[in-house]
Amino acid sequence: KLAGCTLFITGASRGIGKAIALKAAKDGANIVVAAKTAEPHPKLPGTIYTAAAEIEAAGGKALPCIVNVREEQQIINAVEKAVKTFGGIDILVNNASAISLTGTLETETKKVNLMMDVNVRGTYLTSKTCLPHLRKSKNPHILNLSPPMNMNPMWFKNHCAYTISKYGMSMCVLGMAEEFRGEVAVNALWPKTAIHTAAMDMLGGSGIEKQCRKTDILADAAYCILTKPKSFTGNFIIDEVLLREEGVKDFDVYAIAPGHPLMPDFFLDAETDMTGMKTESHDGAKVNTDSASAKPLSPVAETFRVIQGAISKEFVRSTQGVFQFELSGDEGGTWYIDLKTDGGSAGFGKPPVTADVVMNMSSGDFVKMFTGKLKPTMAFMSGKLRIKGNMALAIKLEKMLSQFNSKL
Repeated sequence: KLAGCTLFITGASRGIGKAIALKAAKDGANIVVAAKTAEPHPKLPGTIYTAAAEIEAAGGKALPCIVNVREEQQIINAVEKAVKTFGGIDILVNNASAISLTGTLETETKKVNLMMDVNVRGTYLTSKTCLPHLRKSKNPHILNLSPPMNMNPMWFKNHCAYTISKYGMSMCVLGMAEEFRGEVAVNALWPKTAIHTAAMDMLGGSGIEKQCRKTDILADAAYCILTKPKSFTGNFIIDEVLLREEGVKDFDVYAIAPGHPLMPDFFLDAETDMTGMKTESHDGAKVNTDSASAKPLSPVAETFRVIQGAISKEFVRSTQGVFQFELSGDEGGTWYIDLKTDGGSAGFGKPPVTADVVMNMSSGDFVKMFTGKLKPTMAFMSGKLRIKGNMALAIKLEKMLSQFNSKL
């Protein structure tokens, strides 16, 4: 269906952008790999040239272009080169994106500038530059990798700048779909669950991939959208919802670890509690009654007593971190787990030394998290858990919990 079509894809050197490129390449499409990685990155795999080689191997034609979407002239040069090479542009995929999951006071100005420049301004300028050429195509499409605009404050409070920048991309869809109705289709695509990419590995740490789907699901959903007529416009599409409508029934093929609980993506209101999972019995748990506790028989206090009893020298040696929990609701207040000093300790009140990580959440969600009913990453992405401080140590918490769960 896309044979001979020319796709201009930003951020196509790896991840979701490359997956969409490879799917189109199988039809014999021309792909403009518009990304900034020309030299191998020390932490992220792939360059515009390695992606181009994969596209050619898959059956497509590739044009690698060095494009940092923050630089307007680089966008203009790449578009001109694409038109000269392939005769025009039929599809634009605005995939390039920057992310920083930090609160207002913790987000450096340069990070704010990066997200606004890449996500909003980059999407806007690339669309603007491609539109004169798209209007000449028989079935032109713009597809932005951005979410439906959900005005629930929960999606703003933990990472305001990032949310504004992603919703800026969605506003481009809203405005341009109407402005170019009948001429160019403009739509947004967003995943229902977290997608395993190199960026997700950096955000979530090792083991996160089990809670993710492969980039293939977005590639298949994008293909469905880009092969529809240009009258299909102004839609905010969720990958799984569209594919179900298209008749897909087996979604295990997209899972990194079939059967493993999946992490919902940002901006989608969804129940994240792991209902149906076995709750571990408290019987036989080692309890240390010495730990300070405001309400000895309450679930939170009991959880901390069990944690105190489970702390070992090995835990302290391998973790080297102090976690402070600011809990709201019943049993609200400050609690801590010290896995840094002496033999470690846990209980009510402030830790004996300054905390490396401070976590804010409700006491109910805290108990669910420590008994295996709510994954920390799910709690964080759904806004139930707010984290300040050392993110690398926060990521260690999930591994630590898996060892505590058997005792809780």
